[in-house]
Amino acid sequence: MPRMKEIDQHGVVVQTQVNYLPEQSDEAGNRFVFSYTITITNLGPLTAKLISRHWIITDANNHVQEVRGQGVVGEQPLLKPGQSFEYTSGTVLATQVGTMRGSYQMQAEDDTLFEAEIPQFVLSVPRVLH
Repeated sequence: MPRMKEIDQHGVVVQTQVNYLPEQSDEAGNRFVFSYTITITNLGPLTAKLISRHWIITDANNHVQEVRGQGVVGEQPLLKPGQSFEYTSGTVLATQVGTMRGSYQMQAEDDTLFEAEIPQFVLSVPRVLH
């Protein structure tokens, strides 16, 4: 089920949906592959551009990966008020369960820079968490 959180006065909302990919995973080799679909919606009054991303990925062994980069999936989407941008990406964990959270650095059309929080979400092999 998608999770949603309202973000500050700029009105950018981030929704997440996760899928476990058993066909790409190797459970015996401690390789668990997940895809995640992100929907970014601009509910604010100003057009905003996604500049960069920052992810914090933590597995069940408390191994933390930080990922920073320009844009998402090779794009820096421009979101007018009321527009959404959706993309799917993936990550690999060494454990059956982990979490992801982070933020997008956004730039509003008035040149204000702001962070759009990505609320923490769980990556879990089905039937591991109840």
